[in-house]
Amino acid sequence: MKPISKIVVLGGGTGLSVLLRGLKSFPVDITAIVTVADDGGSSGRLRKDYDMPPPGDVRNVLAALSEVEPLVERLFQHRFTTGDGITGHSLGNLLLAAMHDITGDFVMGIRELSKVLNVRGQVLPAANKSVILNAEYEDGSFITGESKIPLRNKRIKRVFLTPDHIEPLKASVDAINEADLIVIGPGSLYTSILPNLLVGGIRDAVLKSTVPRVYVCNAMTQKGETNHFSASDHVQALIDHVGDKIVDVVIVNNEIIPEEFLELYREEGAEQVTWDMDRLKSFGFDIISDNIIQYGTLVRHDAKRVSELLLSLLEKK
Repeated sequence: MKPISKIVVLGGGTGLSVLLRGLKSFPVDITAIVTVADDGGSSGRLRKDYDMPPPGDVRNVLAALSEVEPLVERLFQHRFTTGDGITGHSLGNLLLAAMHDITGDFVMGIRELSKVLNVRGQVLPAANKSVILNAEYEDGSFITGESKIPLRNKRIKRVFLTPDHIEPLKASVDAINEADLIVIGPGSLYTSILPNLLVGGIRDAVLKSTVPRVYVCNAMTQKGETNHFSASDHVQALIDHVGDKIVDVVIVNNEIIPEEFLELYREEGAEQVTWDMDRLKSFGFDIISDNIIQYGTLVRHDAKRVSELLLSLLEKK
């Protein structure tokens, strides 16, 4: 019997959750490694009150990989809008905080909640402690705090973590070392993807890996983070922060997004990411250019199509 392939996906936010919903429908062993740099909203409050890693991105990934009744998932994702002290919190965040309080360990809390939610695969933080994300802008100014970085709406020169040395979660490093395929993104480039890769042990494990490493590029820019970025600008930022051997393959959308969707995004200061193939090819990576967009209320990656492209790389391997 052919062994099940192990896929590690690094990221955070909505992009990671969308991709995982597609991947879990295929016979693969999934490990999601999630950023712990979030400091805004419910996650930021719980992070401060309970001295724990922020639960928000972990919660979304658990929900994406869960195999429970839709109502149970809705309950887990429910966000309270009234009530002293709980307004703004989601039930899933509170459950993760409770598990952390009971077990004294964030990772153990995730594992126990994964059993309750019948999670397909495993969800791991990049580190078992919160990290602080900082940014330097091209004008020389600095900001501290993941949630504050896009608000300046300036071009980002670099992001970096404090403290300087952050111990990676051993289980996350082990998962990367044992993977048959490593996937980076999609998601917020500077605030969801790079915080994982800036944890030294995570970065080193990805750089040393000999299996296919794939970057799934965003389809839309993000205001205050990737204003006017092309696909190659996203890749260049990865190289600048991590090294020129960070990936082997880049998956990029080549579908022209309809004007009615683009108009909605323009109102939010976002636009379509252009696929500048000449510069993309100049990096020396394999480029997969395909229609990977799905339309609904928002523009999202077609998780099934992206998953099929990723699995095709496993077959080639």
